[in-house]
Amino acid sequence: MARIAVTDGMAPDAVVLLERAGHEVVLDFIEEDALLDGALSDFDAIIVRSATKLPQEIIEKSGDRLKVIGRAGVGVDNIDIHAAAQAGIPVVNAPRASTQSVIELTVGHLLSCLRHIPRADRGMRQDKWEKKAMKGTELSGKNLGLIGFGRIAQGVGSIAQLFGMEVHTYDPYLPAKVAKVQNTTLHKKVDTLFQTCTHISIHCNFNDETHHLVNAERIALMPGKSPDGIPCGNHIVNCARGGIIDEVALLEALESGKVASAALDVFEVEPVPAGNKLIQHPHFHGTPHIGAATLEAQARVGRDIAHAVMAVLDGKEADTTVNSHLLK
Repeated sequence: MARIAVTDGMAPDAVVLLERAGHEVVLDFIEEDALLDGALSDFDAIIVRSATKLPQEIIEKSGDRLKVIGRAGVGVDNIDIHAAAQAGIPVVNAPRASTQSVIELTVGHLLSCLRHIPRADRGMRQDKWEKKAMKGTELSGKNLGLIGFGRIAQGVGSIAQLFGMEVHTYDPYLPAKVAKVQNTTLHKKVDTLFQTCTHISIHCNFNDETHHLVNAERIALMPGKSPDGIPCGNHIVNCARGGIIDEVALLEALESGKVASAALDVFEVEPVPAGNKLIQHPHFHGTPHIGAATLEAQARVGRDIAHAVMAVLDGKEADTTVNSHLLK
């Protein structure tokens, strides 16, 4: 029997799954000070979401008992996977569980941008009937640029094509044959993607290479006019990770009109500080990191991470181990 800390919540059926396998599950948020004092030395495994941070200092304080770190979700930027590997601890995640939910939220944000749905709603709540000001544009006939082309981006691309969009992508790790099968134009340079597309959606991981990948210089390359001749403006959506977009540059682009609309589900600082000028801009709308926040995704992510953690506890290698290449 293993003792498993679940610090950021978990679907009940996933907890039952762990307990039926004979493990003790402790559902309780552990404060940073306690983690730094070695609280994890009392556990064989820990399962986190995005709230709990596990940097090098905390992992080094975990002692010899901790055998696996589980991230109930996709991104692992809140975990120092190198430090975990140095300590001989596999880090596993659940990359497939929230795919459909994030695809649907991305498309929802894109449609909301182009048809002014949030802005129209805010106006009506203030007793304004701004019909003439809410003239939007269609997705059909526009170029959609996807930065990163994994499962989520491919799903978004498939839906976009049904709307009549031409899909482009930049992904330096993508085999050309995958883009061809998906009927997608693969760009060798991210700058040409921005030069080609009036609509950009982010689908890559956050790391040193992608930090502020979307910046003032690249936003300035966007054409503002689509191949069908419509002056549709430029639109940017990010439901991937915060920090990939330079939010200061995005605000400046909204204020200048270079970007007609923007929608973010993820931010450089979360929760977003009060008084943030970006979220107050009339042509911006956002959501509080809810990409995976559906009943279906939460059920899947719980089951997936439970199985991955149990595999490691049973002495096996989980197929979602993100730092297997770093383990000794």
